[in-house]
Amino acid sequence: MKELASWALDTASLRGATYVAARIADDRSRALSTKNGKLGSASDAESFGIGIRVLADGAWGFAASDNLSRAAVEATAARAVEIARASAQVKQRDIQLAPEEAAVADWSGPCQIDPFSISIEENLNLLLAIDSKLRSVSGVTLAETNMNFRREEVWLVSSEGADIHQTKYTVGAGYAAYAFAGNEIQKRSYPNSFSGQWQNKGYELIHELKLVENARRVGEEAVALLKADRCPEGVFDIILDGSQLGLQIHESVGHPIELDRVLGMEANYAGTSFLTLDKLRTLRYGSDLVNIIADARPEHGPGLGTFASDDEGVPAQCIPIITQGLFTGYLSSRETAHVVGLRRSGGTLRAEAWNRLPMIRMTNVSILPGEEPLTRKQLISATEHGIEMETNRSWSIDDKRYNFQFGCEIGWEIKNGKRARMLKNPSYSGITTEFWNSMDAICSREEWVLWGIPHCGKGQPAQVMGTGHGAAPARFRRVRVGSAYKGA
Repeated sequence: MKELASWALDTASLRGATYVAARIADDRSRALSTKNGKLGSASDAESFGIGIRVLADGAWGFAASDNLSRAAVEATAARAVEIARASAQVKQRDIQLAPEEAAVADWSGPCQIDPFSISIEENLNLLLAIDSKLRSVSGVTLAETNMNFRREEVWLVSSEGADIHQTKYTVGAGYAAYAFAGNEIQKRSYPNSFSGQWQNKGYELIHELKLVENARRVGEEAVALLKADRCPEGVFDIILDGSQLGLQIHESVGHPIELDRVLGMEANYAGTSFLTLDKLRTLRYGSDLVNIIADARPEHGPGLGTFASDDEGVPAQCIPIITQGLFTGYLSSRETAHVVGLRRSGGTLRAEAWNRLPMIRMTNVSILPGEEPLTRKQLISATEHGIEMETNRSWSIDDKRYNFQFGCEIGWEIKNGKRARMLKNPSYSGITTEFWNSMDAICSREEWVLWGIPHCGKGQPAQVMGTGHGAAPARFRRVRVGSAYKGA
């Protein structure tokens, strides 16, 4: 691989590039699904190629190829320089890269069981067993399951001396039970909605999730929701489970802290950001209990945003985003770091594949658990009257990431510190900073889970990548609550 990279570096440098990075990626994926006892979809794919990113005349150029012959690699490097020179004709200013020591690393993420060592037959047998459990519940009219594996091996070599080799496995799985009655549809998902739970680890995650063991309960809840009372409307204290809080972080914290959005360099999919530069270290984002970090370091956990170095060779870091409620940091790159007075990049530049230009992406944007011992059960018992909500069903947020509404799959009314009636179609809405300032309790470490969101879209051409969000159940005071899908 170093020989391939050297062809790219030598060619681009000889043609006048002042910076060159060659990223070679060998990628394999498997995706399986079932629907009502039958195979829904099955794919097994591989991809291998090189992406070459250069600076020439103060502007970026990028080109990629799946032909790894010497002639093709050198031609691709030459094309990247040509693109940079063309881009320089319309540049507003020269690209300025924050300094970075050349990183040399060889890292592999945690993987006890290679997921590709498990046969497709065994994968499908497990999914069909879950499917059967779901449909064994009277009233379940549709059962869907999925299982996904990925192995990504990447080599990054730069003209500055970076020499990085990383290998990581990603495993994800989940399912949903639907109950139809008249014009009403109710759904329950496990372990989370939108394809379940995903982490950077091996097949051992499938065992840890206890998928079959929870299937009947999930089916029963889907059916019970058809007869549940509609969520009341008004202002209530609410408790969000960790998976819902993870998505709340993703949408109302993760996207607005992407510095390219703040600077107007990017607006696809998620819009721009209300977090203008004047708000750094001045905005009261949340209450004193809100401590959120962007942590790509392996010690944070096997999140979808975990790595040894990002895709421009910057080692993984822990960036304080919100510190005791105060807004303290953005997600940055070597190109954008100087705009906010940083001496180095935050190490968040990532690419979906070898044929995509790396861009600022969320790593593991996580809320820290509470320091005082507090379980979900204790949090409920400490709430006189409120609504507990679990598992996201829908969301909407404006293109500045400021006004939002989230709908959940299931809720429970809390009265006198106990769960009372089940509620269907619960939703809540608010303004980002008002909402986070209303948080007055969060559970401790034993309730904290690092959730994976596998399909975060950004850029054009689109790049779909995974992000991690650690969260524990938390309570928010006086939140506007409604009932989504009022026709149900």
